[in-house]
Amino acid sequence: MGPFELLQKIVEILERLRIPYLVTGSVAAMAYGESRLTNDIDIIADIKEEHIPGLLNAFPIQEFYISEEMIRNAIRYRGQFNIIHPASGLKVDVIVKKNTPFDECRFKRIHRIYPAETYQANFSSPEDVMIKKMEFYKEGASEKHLRDITGILKISGDIIDIDYITQWADRLDLREIWNAVLRRVKE
Repeated sequence: MGPFELLQKIVEILERLRIPYLVTGSVAAMAYGESRLTNDIDIIADIKEEHIPGLLNAFPIQEFYISEEMIRNAIRYRGQFNIIHPASGLKVDVIVKKNTPFDECRFKRIHRIYPAETYQANFSSPEDVMIKKMEFYKEGASEKHLRDITGILKISGDIIDIDYITQWADRLDLREIWNAVLRRVKE
């Protein structure tokens, strides 16, 4: 199973269970920017307690690792849990949607795109992917996040709402990082 096949399976399950979701992280960054290797898929989902049985039934233990306890904790603490496909080494990080102004906003800005020819999925907007990448950079200073952001700007720059990003950069105390990214793209 490849990453886009796993993503298709996850999307089909979330949509069948009527769980609002967004594909984000490196997979979304690649959809709007430059390709790179990744073994994980990041999804933000508005998972509730009533979704747990459906999720557990959809991912058979013979093929996937998924923990009911981790799902319950992720819901309780607005954290994350993993769905792992050991045969391929692929991992899905499912991050439970938070009740923050940013999460509320990005769920209203869904982009429905084709990650592969055979299906559509809900993706975080390119601007929201970049804002989260700046947050992750601020937390851990990993260069890959800045590379993803500059890749999105290089490939999709003509559709990017710079004012939107600037407003959120100010609200989330990311302006210094955002200014550095803009300088980097101009070089």
